[in-house]
Amino acid sequence: MLEILKSIILGIVEGITEWLPVSSTGHLILVNEFIKLKQSDEFIEMFDVVIQLGAILAVVVIFWKKLWPFGKKNNAHPLNKSPFGQMVKVDIFQMWFKVLVACIPAAVIGLLLDDWIDEHFYNPWCVSIALIVFGIAFIVVENHNKGKKPKINTIDDLTYKAAFIIGMFQLIAAIFPGTSRSGATIVGALLIGISRTVAAEFTFYLAIPVMFGASLLKLVKFGTDFSGTELSVLIVGMVVSFVVSLFVIKFLMGYIKKHDFKVFGWYRIILGALVLIYFTAKNLA
Repeated sequence: MLEILKSIILGIVEGITEWLPVSSTGHLILVNEFIKLKQSDEFIEMFDVVIQLGAILAVVVIFWKKLWPFGKKNNAHPLNKSPFGQMVKVDIFQMWFKVLVACIPAAVIGLLLDDWIDEHFYNPWCVSIALIVFGIAFIVVENHNKGKKPKINTIDDLTYKAAFIIGMFQLIAAIFPGTSRSGATIVGALLIGISRTVAAEFTFYLAIPVMFGASLLKLVKFGTDFSGTELSVLIVGMVVSFVVSLFVIKFLMGYIKKHDFKVFGWYRIILGALVLIYFTAKNLA
């Protein structure tokens, strides 16, 4: 029961921090210091990634109508007038093509360097530096954009070039844990003139293949030989992250309609400093 309780807490942390641009990795590293699962290091490494599947499902549920590319009802952009063509939603297919373009950089690097990245950069010091650097980036970008009108205000207006640029920023998050995948992509989107709402929404869509792929990669490496406790802990963590994500995603989409991202920048800086101080003091003790 204690392991299940820990899984619930970790699921809550994941559900909140996966979508807010504050780095789920940074939070999970800090939380694991105090309520670490009593499982193998291999399981914990896999758990921290695969728990994201619950968060992915929340995106699918909330944005289903904008994600499913088939259906005659409310189809503003049918393929053609044939019975099948009227079922195809061209605009949603185009959105998915843009998502795939944005996924290319991180997918290539992730497949080639996943273990190397974990070995060299998955540590408190790299995470804390990434938290601080991108916290500063949020504040600088928001100050730079103050008073400027976004060039891109809908997903349909998003070009393939813009999608690829966002993908390059996602690559930074793939290499440096603590950057925050959502944080990196949102900063990249804001820099090229995309509105906050579109930046956040596209980040949610982009998370589906990226997080599913990362989870699948970790599951394949770990294998399917789960103990009863391991399976229970993993399922509970995913369910909790799903439920919490439903509320957090809706909160964020409402929040950014009236506010900028600077509060998350300051939060990242403070958290990064705390992580740095804590682990430095721990090493010196």
